[in-house]
Order: sequence, then structure tokens, then C-alpha cells
Amino acid sequence: MKIAFVGKGGSGKTTLSALLCRHLASLGRPVLAIDADINQHLGAALGAADTAGTVAPPMGEHLDEIKDYLRGSNPRIPSAALMVKTTPPGPGSRLLSVTESNPLWERFGVDVNGIRLLATGAFTESDLGVACFHSKLGAVELLLNHLTDGADEYVVVDMTAGADAFASGLFTRFDHTFLVSEPTRKGVAVHRQYREYATGFDVTMSVLGNKITDAADITFLRDQVGDDLRVCFHQSAPVRALEQGRPFHLDDLEPANRAALTEVQAAVDATVRDPHRFLTQMHEIHRRNARAWANDTIGTDLTTQIDPDHQPPYPPAPTPRSAAAAVGAASQAALTV
Repeated sequence: MKIAFVGKGGSGKTTLSALLCRHLASLGRPVLAIDADINQHLGAALGAADTAGTVAPPMGEHLDEIKDYLRGSNPRIPSAALMVKTTPPGPGSRLLSVTESNPLWERFGVDVNGIRLLATGAFTESDLGVACFHSKLGAVELLLNHLTDGADEYVVVDMTAGADAFASGLFTRFDHTFLVSEPTRKGVAVHRQYREYATGFDVTMSVLGNKITDAADITFLRDQVGDDLRVCFHQSAPVRALEQGRPFHLDDLEPANRAALTEVQAAVDATVRDPHRFLTQMHEIHRRNARAWANDTIGTDLTTQIDPDHQPPYPPAPTPRSAAAAVGAASQAALTV
């Protein structure tokens, strides 16, 4: 499953995405984590030290290298220069899997406590005043378009803050999007933006309440976001230790917060994957970008890169697996104080 964490800056989306990655890895599940936030903090939240060998190389600075590998022998893409962030795979394109060994994972991935971490990279001095962060996010969009995640494999992407994901087709590249919201008016405002912008795109979204202190906070969120509220995470001393760079282990989490992680996994595992929607929206987003800017920039009609007869071997829609029974009363505890 491809999972996105979004939310207002400071809402805790990086922390929660890291906690979910750690939770899944502790169960022995393959996890690919991608830091796609302009503030590159996911590695630290996963427990990586800021030393050589634990910092993921910036994919956003090596787009041509990534494009050249992914296009493979696709006859519709004779060179990397003709490839843009929305270019879909076709015959001869190289597809990626979460667990395989390939040149891109070896070049850009680092292992952090059993989790493979990739990162877009932060702004460089040469970017200031001349580039936007979405140019770096093109690497993430290309990878997700060419990624075939299998059963019990998880791809967790820590996205940019706010509704910036809608400036590209990235918001359609996920099976489940989790919007992290604090119990404040500013926190729920991002939810309203997402709901409005996602209309018509069949985005599966849940809200995760965060930094909850009492029952009034939960009531506020429920009144504001309704049934989108999946579960709440309470203020946590161990999480504060994590954010301060002190040693942290999942077993340090309070029972309600640990149960909330199980409930997030339950929501993911119960999500119905729709490969047809994924491919249809990929092609439509590419057409939109080609006509809006890419054709003029590249100097050719990039809509011809779409092969309507090519069906990448994306995993079929599985029978939804519900972990709700396993969560039981513990899950309910995460929604109470």
C-alpha cells in the first residue's frame, strides 16, 4: 500500500509517519519510507544519526539519472530529456518493487533500523530564488508511477505541509492519505482544503488527531471533520523525547498511542486498492501537464508517451483485510482520554 501523511506544518505528520514506519517494521513488514517534505526530518524521526551512511542522497538533484533508469527501453521515450515527472511507464520501462535490489535503491536508499529511506533533498543555495520545491518532488512522482508494491509491503511518504500536494499529481498516487490535524481551527482548515480539492479524484482519506490533551479536543475534531476522524494520538512524553533526539523505543509509547498505531495499520490494511483508477488518473494527470506546460517546455507532444494498451503489472485489488477485531477495545481507548 502507498500511504501519504499530510497536514499543517507543525501538526506532527513527520512524527506519525515515522511511528507508523517503525510499527510496521517491528512486525517484520517491508517498509519504504520517502521524505518528500521541504524540511527533511523523516530520517531523524526514524532514528538515523546525522552521519555519513545514514543520510539519504538527495533524489531531487539527480532527476536525469532516475529518468534514464526508469525509461529503460521504452520506445516512446528515446531519451531522459523527453521525460517529465508525470511520464507513465510503458513497454520496456523499468518497474520497481519495494523489496528488490536495484540501482536506484542502492544509489539513493539508506537503511534506518530495517526501513529503507529515500529523500528528495532540501533546497540548495543554487535553488534559492530560481526553483520551487515541486521540481524536486518530480522524483517521488516518477518513482510512485513505476512502483509495484506487493502484499504486506508499505510505502510511507511524508509529504509537504498544507495543500501543496495538489500542485502536482502526487495526491492521486496513494492508496490511503492520512491528514494529521491538531485540535485547532488552523489544523482542521487543511482538512477542508483537502476535501475540496480532492473532490472528483476518489481520494481515500482519514484524519488522525494529534497532540490531544482531553476529551474536549476529540469532540472538537469530531465536530469539525466528522467521520473522517479515524483515531487520535495523545500528548506523549516518549514522543517528545523522540523529537528532542533522545533514545526512543516503540515499547515506550503509552498503551493508547500504541493502540492508535495499530488502528492506523488497520485502516491501511482495509483499504481497497484500485489499480484501474491508479493507471487512469496517471494518464489523465500526464495529459493535463503535457498540455499545460510540458509540451511547450520539451518541444514535442508528450501525450504520445501514453500507450493505452499497456497495463503495468500493478498488484490486483485485494480483499480488504480488517484488523479492527484485533484492535478491539484498545482502539477505542485511543479515541478517549
